[in-house]
Amino acid sequence: MERYTWEINQKCFKEMQKKLDIQVQKRIVKWLDSHIEGSTNSRVWGKSLEGELGTLWRYRVGSYRMIASIHDYKFLVEVVKAGKRNDVYKRK
Repeated sequence: MERYTWEINQKCFKEMQKKLDIQVQKRIVKWLDSHIEGSTNSRVWGKSLEGELGTLWRYRVGSYRMIASIHDYKFLVEVVKAGKRNDVYKRK
């Protein structure tokens, strides 16, 4: 059976480096390593979004959120945005 892996897209990575302190960044990566890496079902840890963002999934790490796109054909979870709960859903 195929297992999922994860990656953070370049734009999100740069944004995380600017806006999140190093401890939060490590916490997010640790969560991804323990929950997504090697998982057979990446959806069990998240929740699907609704409306315009309906193709994306949300993962919760404390008071932080990650918005991710799940690519089933590659068994890949791509994190497209990460940040504080009240900021992550805003369009920029």
